[in-house]
Amino acid sequence: MDEHKKTVLVILPVRDDQRARLDAAARGCRMLYVPAEQVTETQVREASVIIGCVPPEMIRASDRLELLQLSSAGTDSYIAPGVLAGSTVLCNATGAYGRAVSEHGVALTLTLMKKLYLYRDKQNECLWSDFGTVCSPADATVVVVGLGDIGLQYARTLKAMGSYIIGVKRRPGACPACVDELVLTDDVDTVLPRADVVFAALPGTGGTVHFFTEERFRSMKNTAFFINCGRGSAVESSVLLNALRSGEIAAAAADVAEMEPLPSDHPLWKQRNMVLTPHVSGGYHLPYSFERIVDIACENLEHWAKGEAYRNVIDFETGYKR
Repeated sequence: MDEHKKTVLVILPVRDDQRARLDAAARGCRMLYVPAEQVTETQVREASVIIGCVPPEMIRASDRLELLQLSSAGTDSYIAPGVLAGSTVLCNATGAYGRAVSEHGVALTLTLMKKLYLYRDKQNECLWSDFGTVCSPADATVVVVGLGDIGLQYARTLKAMGSYIIGVKRRPGACPACVDELVLTDDVDTVLPRADVVFAALPGTGGTVHFFTEERFRSMKNTAFFINCGRGSAVESSVLLNALRSGEIAAAAADVAEMEPLPSDHPLWKQRNMVLTPHVSGGYHLPYSFERIVDIACENLEHWAKGEAYRNVIDFETGYKR
């Protein structure tokens, strides 16, 4: 082994063909492929590049680490002080999960609109029940809070189904073709009362913790649906539960929770107008997502080898992609 070669640590479960692509992109570096559950702190601290989400506490601001390419879109654990050295570039996997998570969000939306969760309950009781009228995405006003890759793909799909889309984003910019109306995050309270559906696709940053407050739920229609496929920290579990129990909103669905896994005795599990999935919309559940993660990793590994600008560089101040 040439000890002068820089080490690229890969903890993704790649196939042989994907490994060959990464090897080629790294241009002769020492490639180390280790299953995520077997990675050691020594391996982490000897790496010049890491591809995948290693435990943040193993990095300890290693000054050898030049590039950390995450396999996740979320970065909150890695931008905390003391995790990465100032010389380390952090990149995420934005662009890999939009299809999977947005499709999951659409499925949850239709589940609520068509009362499928109620019918599933009755199926389990072997009861032939009728829950009356349902809703349609056609002509519904949908407020999408967070217009990243996931939010945009969700908006695009609901727009194609006839919804009126109001997008909420952090910074001003051109209004996407799939969005009918665009407002800034500071003005979200002006549009929440108009929503038939509120879809949350917020990242985990200091500015998004408990974003959906009691006041914001009270401002929504009592016929509105709330769906969270972003971060569980965006809404306090007790606040969501109270909004459901009080009838401030009609129903909610979430693929995330403030505490994960959600404790088995938490009342949200039993809440009749709540649909929960255990953070399964992303990850590697849809093979397409993993293919895109490998694509991003290969691209940035090649940029690193050539000294070029990276894709998906994270701003440590905001936690967002630059």
